[in-house]
Formats: sequence, C-alpha cells, structure tokens
Amino acid sequence: MPDHSPTAYDVTLCVENLRTALALHGITLPSLRVDVPSFASAQTPPAGLVTLGNCNTATAQALAAALQKTATEG
Repeated sequence: MPDHSPTAYDVTLCVENLRTALALHGITLPSLRVDVPSFASAQTPPAGLVTLGNCNTATAQALAAALQKTATEG
C-alpha cells in the first residue's frame, strides 16, 4: 500500500499556499508555520501538521468573514 503521508516539503508548500491565500484577503497569521515536532514523533507515518497559531480577535473575525464570503459566492 502506498504511503500518502505528507512530506516536510508538502507541508511547507501548504503553509506557503495558505499564507499567500490569506494575504489576498489582507490576513496575516504570524504564527503560521510547519509543526516540526509532528515529524519528530514516533508516529508512523508522521502527522505533518500545520501550526496556525494564535491570533487576535480582529484577525479571527477577518478570517471568518473571508471564509463566509467565499462560501456564499461558490
């Protein structure tokens, strides 16, 4: 059975794509990054997680508004 777990490159690319998409809406998540410990765990295959991090309420509201707008357009 093929291994479909994300590589470090896949997760890094995902983070960059998300950062770019958020920037199109004027949203910055300062803590957005690859969760390195998710690759160092004993879990097989590695989880390859993205850390979205903490943000203030204004950023969270902007993110919610952008998602809601996109959901109603499509």
